[in-house]
Amino acid sequence: MAQDYNATINLPKTEFSMRGNLTQKEPAMLEEWAKDRTYYKLIEKNKDKPLYVLHDGPPYANGNIHMGTALNKVLKDIIVRYKNMSGFCSPYIPGWDTHGLPIELKAMKEIGVENGAIPPVELRKHCHDYALNQIENQKKQFMRLGVWGDFDDPYLTLKPDFEARQVEVFGEMYKKGYIYKGLKPVYWCPDCQTALAEAEIEYENDPCHSIYVKFKVTDDKGKFTALGLDLNKTYFVIWTTTTWTLPGNLAICVGPDYEYTVVCANGENYVMASELVKPTMEAAGISEYTTVGAIYGRELEYIMTAHPFMDRGSLVIVGDHVTLESGTGCVHTAPGFGVDDFEVCKKYPEVGIVVPVDSKGVLTEEAGKYAGLKTDDANKVIAKDLEASGSLFALEKIVHQYPHCWRCKNPVLFRATEQWFCSVKGFKDDAVKAISEVKWIPEWGEERIKGMVVDRSDWCISRQRIWGVPIPVVYCKDCGKPIVTDETIKAISDMFRKEGSDSWYIREPKEFLPEGTKCKCGCTEFVKEKDIFDVWFDSGVTHRAVMEERGYDTPVDLYLEGADQYRGWFQSSLLTSVATKGRAPYKAVCTHGWVVDGEGKTMHKSLGNGVDPSEIYDQYGADILRLWVASSDYHADIRISKEILKQLSDTYKKIRNTARFILGNLEDKNGFDVEKDIVDVKDMHEIDKWALIRLNALIEKCKAAYDCSA
Repeated sequence: MAQDYNATINLPKTEFSMRGNLTQKEPAMLEEWAKDRTYYKLIEKNKDKPLYVLHDGPPYANGNIHMGTALNKVLKDIIVRYKNMSGFCSPYIPGWDTHGLPIELKAMKEIGVENGAIPPVELRKHCHDYALNQIENQKKQFMRLGVWGDFDDPYLTLKPDFEARQVEVFGEMYKKGYIYKGLKPVYWCPDCQTALAEAEIEYENDPCHSIYVKFKVTDDKGKFTALGLDLNKTYFVIWTTTTWTLPGNLAICVGPDYEYTVVCANGENYVMASELVKPTMEAAGISEYTTVGAIYGRELEYIMTAHPFMDRGSLVIVGDHVTLESGTGCVHTAPGFGVDDFEVCKKYPEVGIVVPVDSKGVLTEEAGKYAGLKTDDANKVIAKDLEASGSLFALEKIVHQYPHCWRCKNPVLFRATEQWFCSVKGFKDDAVKAISEVKWIPEWGEERIKGMVVDRSDWCISRQRIWGVPIPVVYCKDCGKPIVTDETIKAISDMFRKEGSDSWYIREPKEFLPEGTKCKCGCTEFVKEKDIFDVWFDSGVTHRAVMEERGYDTPVDLYLEGADQYRGWFQSSLLTSVATKGRAPYKAVCTHGWVVDGEGKTMHKSLGNGVDPSEIYDQYGADILRLWVASSDYHADIRISKEILKQLSDTYKKIRNTARFILGNLEDKNGFDVEKDIVDVKDMHEIDKWALIRLNALIEKCKAAYDCSA
């Protein structure tokens, strides 16, 4: 669910005026707390009490905070303050996620250069400075909300000690066999020109053409001639919504246990799943047809067909991933463009793999006459050529869910490239077990993340950009073998800790590798990996690079973030922790919903229905915003509007006036002395005893709710 928090509504400045003058008094109060070092004195006072650690998930250092961020930070602040008031020492270390493409693009835009136009170290310096400026801006906004924490020394993923720990975690996972480099289809953004993780994908409805294409049978293994059919007029019919992938077709996959038949119409014979004959023929506008024979998919294996426009064959294979939900049951298979395709073709070495599209989404020479076309343009040209050659069986306009890049919002490709992966399969069972040992708030969170982990494929952890932590691998200059040993990992980690990761771009391998480093082939010269880590790997190691680096034990007591982090930070943290420690990095995980407008609609700039946190605290005080958080059922989506703020302002007035009345009753010319003026319970009037009992019951109820939520 995407939200545009830059959208704002105009709130009338006079409607919520506060007699408490929060907008004037709060900044002075915050300044006094900072000057008096109140947070640090509190932690020092509580240092001998049991530790309770809420680990802060790092917001991205880009742009102003929005209402979702404000909700998150205030919830954390309420929990931390409560724990510090109820017998614990609860430090709060705020942090920021500082690497990644959005910052790199912003930095390039500010200095007016294109990708690759300036040296890496120079670009990284601009990115570094941009990130620090954003952090200072967000830090002021968090503190204006009244959030207490160690803002003198927050954690940043760009700090050398963080990067050094990250390298060590990578080394541990590599040593256990959980890290590998391989050719595999991944989400690829042609606009950002980098691989993407599943957590960086958003699905949007896209209009497209679905096409049905005929592949002529050239060797039927005797299956169709036995039915008296003419092979020159017999075709397998495939279906696809990505016409541009057809130059990568090398096979047709059928379901081994599905029944297939031959449909005879217009003097031709079409092979398809029996169950899908009716919708397929309707798509082609053919009402008069007959069917011949019934054969299981496994019996069609190794039949050969001719590619409709490439000079090669397309082998019929079988795969369990084939479904009968749509299409023809004969699945267009391009191993360079799909994970299922890639995996099933590994069982058929004779099929091979081609990837006829480059990093910019342009078809290559391997696409034949379509080389030089962008994928969108290729869709139209290929479909037109298929129609002209008689290979187009049918074409339909549909709207389907298609993956988009979360950064640039453009459609992505599946594209096989050499990438670094984390083999989740290697420890998936341990991860599922670790999930069951965590307290999930709400409880449904357990099944949600468990399902995601069970279903997920290997994690692509490499990115083809500059602003990030370099993947700490060198390659033999002669044989190309990657070199990752305890000694090389330690040397690179030590270098990063001392000089930062810019050193990777400054120093040559011979300057930082241990003396005597040698490949098995005997070569002593090496080249450095050019890829950087996925930012989810950065933030996913904070339990080591922050908590353990600063001397805290893991698992920590609580992670608290939005529900979108089940596939984000909660999961990346879980995977790196289970891979290296065999357990989850947290004891409990609490989630909150999205912030929506007063009607429950997603906030969008075009709708003008957003609320900016600064607009609230600048006009009405941060306590109104904090009261909104405290009074909401934050596990679900939370509504905010000017009407809701007005109701909260009225509630605030009642709370404030009640408190002033109570305090006024304790104040006279001599003041209230607890030692001599307090009344013993046995001497109270019955109504006062009743009031005290009600008060204690309310306190216990509230305390139980706080304890349950944290």
